[in-house]
Amino acid sequence: MKYSIDKKESYTVITIDEKKLDTTVAPDLKSEFVKLNAEGNNNLILDLQHVKYTDSSGLSSILIANRLCNSTGGLLVLTGLQDHVLKLITISKLESVLHILPTVEEAIDRIFLHSIERDLTDKE
Repeated sequence: MKYSIDKKESYTVITIDEKKLDTTVAPDLKSEFVKLNAEGNNNLILDLQHVKYTDSSGLSSILIANRLCNSTGGLLVLTGLQDHVLKLITISKLESVLHILPTVEEAIDRIFLHSIERDLTDKE
């Protein structure tokens, strides 16, 4: 699987450099999500701008990342969704479960906002 990881202090950006997110790629992606979560990276931005197609296994890997992030108080944000990928998420009724934003910059802002909201909730 071709991808890049850019780790920052508060978040990690994973850019998938594949046209398809399917059964040939999804297992490696799931493993990467588990590894990142175990290392304490609980705010992930998944940049899918190059992904033109995904199947149920690709969607499953995204849902695993979402569950891992949520379980540790973090956030998964998807960016750069192409029409087919967005359509699958919509058909699956997951647009209300997943955080989807157009750009990485907006995703970074959303993660910082989530962190502030979490801190305020913890203080109450």
